[in-house]
Amino acid sequence: MKTKTILFSLLLMSVTLLAQKNNNWNFEFRSAGSYATQNLGDADLNVGIGFEGNFSYRLMPHLSATLGWGWNKFSAERSFFGSDMDFEETGYTFGLQFLHPINNSGISYLVRGGGIYNHIEIENEKGDITHDSGHGLGWQIETGLAFELNNQLSIIPSIRYRSLSRDIKTDDKNVSIDLNYLSAGIGLSWSF
Repeated sequence: MKTKTILFSLLLMSVTLLAQKNNNWNFEFRSAGSYATQNLGDADLNVGIGFEGNFSYRLMPHLSATLGWGWNKFSAERSFFGSDMDFEETGYTFGLQFLHPINNSGISYLVRGGGIYNHIEIENEKGDITHDSGHGLGWQIETGLAFELNNQLSIIPSIRYRSLSRDIKTDDKNVSIDLNYLSAGIGLSWSF
């Protein structure tokens, strides 16, 4: 056990030193309001809320690979699944990010694109999960601006479009649902 602890500590110190020296890693926490672009099955979704955390690693001066986890919640007064239901989309994001400075202004433009591996849970008004779609692949694209606060911190307002199609089994049949929405949010980004 002692050997494993020492090896893990050495690995952690190496990664920390490398990250400090090169500033290649980044963590962003983003919160957002989400607006469905179509009904989810027969459910007319209200404005949703969500948050996401993601890590990125700089592959080239302006190109990074990203990986994260997020949660988005929409509610509907009426749907095929009942009254006063919540639709929660949770899961993983992955893709590429292009971040390029605009002259020497401290502002950069941002473009992200990639996939999601998410599922949709349907909850009743008591908070009990009544249906779960299981995880599946979808996609997203995002654009925004990064305002540099200092060498390590930036604020990133952005707009994202996300699309996920899943099937949910009910007692007597499968219901196909498409969750497509725009998300307007703001992120706090830390480079290390």
